Amino acid sequence: MNISQKTLQDLEFNTVLTHISHRCNTTLGKELALEITPKLQLEIVEKSLGETNEYLASFSSDNRIPNHGFESILEELKLLKIDNTTLELNGFKKIVVICESINAHKKFFEKFKEYYPTLHGNSLSLSYQKEIPERTNQIFDKFGEIRDSASDNLMSIRRETVGLKSKINQSFGAALQRYQAAEFLDEIRESIVDNRRVLAVKAMHRKKIKGAVLGASKTGSIVYVVPEASLAYSTQLSNLNFEEQEEIFKILNRLTNDIRPYGTVLATCQEYLRDIDIVAAKAKYALEMNGVLPKINTKREMHLRDAFHPLLFLANKTSGDATYPQTIKLEQENRIIVISGPNAGGKSITLKTIGLLQLMLQSGMLIPVHERSEVILFEKILTDIGDNQSIENHLSTYSYRLKNMNSFLKKCHDKTLFLIDEFGTGTDPELGGALAETFLEVFYEREAFGVITTHYANLKMLANDLPFMSNANMLFDAKSLAPTFQLILGQAGASFTFEVAQKNGIPYSLVNKAKKKIERGKVRFDATIVKLQKERSQMAATGSKLKEAESKARDEASRLEVLNEKTQAKLVKYQELYDQDKRMIQLGNKVNDLAEQYFIHHKKRQLVSDLIKVVEIENSKRKKKTAQVLKKEKVENKAVVEEVAKKVAVIREKKKKEKKKPTPPPAPKITLEIGYRVRLKDGKAVGSIDAIEKNKAIVNYGMFTTNVSLDQLEFVSKS
Repeated sequence: MNISQKTLQDLEFNTVLTHISHRCNTTLGKELALEITPKLQLEIVEKSLGETNEYLASFSSDNRIPNHGFESILEELKLLKIDNTTLELNGFKKIVVICESINAHKKFFEKFKEYYPTLHGNSLSLSYQKEIPERTNQIFDKFGEIRDSASDNLMSIRRETVGLKSKINQSFGAALQRYQAAEFLDEIRESIVDNRRVLAVKAMHRKKIKGAVLGASKTGSIVYVVPEASLAYSTQLSNLNFEEQEEIFKILNRLTNDIRPYGTVLATCQEYLRDIDIVAAKAKYALEMNGVLPKINTKREMHLRDAFHPLLFLANKTSGDATYPQTIKLEQENRIIVISGPNAGGKSITLKTIGLLQLMLQSGMLIPVHERSEVILFEKILTDIGDNQSIENHLSTYSYRLKNMNSFLKKCHDKTLFLIDEFGTGTDPELGGALAETFLEVFYEREAFGVITTHYANLKMLANDLPFMSNANMLFDAKSLAPTFQLILGQAGASFTFEVAQKNGIPYSLVNKAKKKIERGKVRFDATIVKLQKERSQMAATGSKLKEAESKARDEASRLEVLNEKTQAKLVKYQELYDQDKRMIQLGNKVNDLAEQYFIHHKKRQLVSDLIKVVEIENSKRKKKTAQVLKKEKVENKAVVEEVAKKVAVIREKKKKEKKKPTPPPAPKITLEIGYRVRLKDGKAVGSIDAIEKNKAIVNYGMFTTNVSLDQLEFVSKS
């Protein structure tokens, strides 16, 4: 994808690359991040986005991707290509780190390939690097130092070195004692000069001591001397050190030759870790700005929902300011959008947001939009944003813009996205507007996608006339004339020229005089747009209030409905109670009449007969329940009983836990001694220990004594 540097500069894409570079861990990653370019091929873009999305998901997973940090081995790889060269000790350390990192990544992605399919696919081209770590581990220890066992000759040299150092220390110690006894040494006795132990000899006794002088103190009162006995050994030690370095060089040379065939493999491993470092940096960047992976469709339809400008979002996030998202849709039936409205309303930011998000997406970066957003890929992105005056080429702003438009006309086609700010400005408004209208018609005919900002009325009218082009405006508060940073599609915006002038203190008489100097039709047109925007704002506010009122009414209706149901239930219960009481009163009156008849006539048989009739009449009114109804009631009652039993069990368990006291810690074990007062663990009588023999104690209870094992006794008190 060929994007001009001017477009990258207009959209501040290089600033994004700088942010990505700062989030890389490796030097090679930081350098390559600055060279990222947008891609055109769908497969490459989807793969790159998939890598970033999978790495981002690992941040919230317990299975974090292993560390990928490494130091560059470019110099080592160059040396491996040259015969008879030898790598330095640090070079081997860097190579081992790369091999171990590759092995860790291979093992990790094979284990979690279902979670990271794209990253796992990248690791398949690599092979486990076992030979190099195994070979280097034979040479180096865990601290990175060469082992004594690296070669037989090195082991022999180091053993001899240890023996010589011991002899040097013995001979130096003997000389130290002898000359100290003779009071030839200063109070400090000895010192270190050139990494060698030396005697601190008083200057007056210098000639009395045999050895080599290595220096003197600043005052000259002390002379530093190596004893003659140690001098011969020191010479031998220097020779051994030289031999050791020669042997180490031979070992490293052999190891270099062993690693040399793996030069190409190591280069591939380093490239893999460098690439994964950039993927990790993109994922970190996405995490900071809430980046997501939108749907990439092959249709000609782009729908950015709640899109944020990444750089503005991060800057405001740091300062604590609010960032306003934009929602914009471009499709085959609405290819070009003309945004109008007053300055400082956010038109340019909207253009930059669309362009920068497109560049980031096609560079494999997740973007800060709603997850239900949809995007498409463009072959070319053309921009004309900001002041394009060129002092070096002696071009005015308008001349430069015309040159830019000529370039647009040559490159523009149906897979182009063009973004133009203040389209047509820089010359006479009428002439510039007419030329801009012609350019826009060409872009329209070529079916290019684009967004432009303008104040020209003819461009607004053109957008209103053509079927696949539409107007939009950045909404302004009609009362305060403050921007709301909301993009409204479907309607042109007014410039609020005279209103903003009045708000900023320009006298009304001058504003009115200015209105008279221009065509009345234009004033009326602008005023009509202002009026429409005010009405739109009022309708939006009214709609918001109506929605709020509707929500409250819905809640109130729900509350009243519940209340009505409760009231109806209570009324039914009261009616049932009333009917029951009425029936009982009637039954009571009948029984009372029978009792009164019996009181007068004392006829038991008549009383019993009448009473049975009353009971039979009452039973006839009762509905006999079927076996099915009785079974249903039984099941319901059983369910109620079980539910109550469960609740009771929970309450009982809770009370048990509350009553249950924590078990006290075991008392410290006390060693029983003669004279201690004790008692049997299962008894109450207390006695004192008279004697202890072989884990048994003689316990005196006053009236008698007994012989008891110490294990059966427990301590009561000391005597």
